[in-house]
Amino acid sequence: MKDFKIVWIGFVIVLMAASCQDNKEDEKNSNHGRMMIRIAEIEIAPQFIDDYLAILKEESEASVRLEPGVICIYPMYQKENKSQIRLLEIYATKEAYESHLQTPHFKKYKTSTLEMVKSLKLIDMEAIDPETMSEIFVKLRP
Repeated sequence: MKDFKIVWIGFVIVLMAASCQDNKEDEKNSNHGRMMIRIAEIEIAPQFIDDYLAILKEESEASVRLEPGVICIYPMYQKENKSQIRLLEIYATKEAYESHLQTPHFKKYKTSTLEMVKSLKLIDMEAIDPETMSEIFVKLRP
């Protein structure tokens, strides 16, 4: 049952991805088959929570703003346990992800949070309905 809940939550998160960043419709449609989608499960040492969240917020904002291949990096934490972080990451292609790993803002994030992270699990995902992703959260757009 626990695995089902995790899969279901992952599915809902992927569906929310459309609200992460607006792109041109033709760019979205042309990369659906090549997108790289991942959920990162991160546990942070309790004494570092506030520092970690500030660094993560800075990194995710810079990634979406500066990197055309980063469609979404959407950080969240569990309501009941702020040290349990989840990231929804969507990249236009695997190459965009690999390029992301070489950026100064990602390297700064990685090196400055290394001692804060107790555990990290990366889960690769597949979109069930990528064609609809851009329409799901239209109501959030101004």
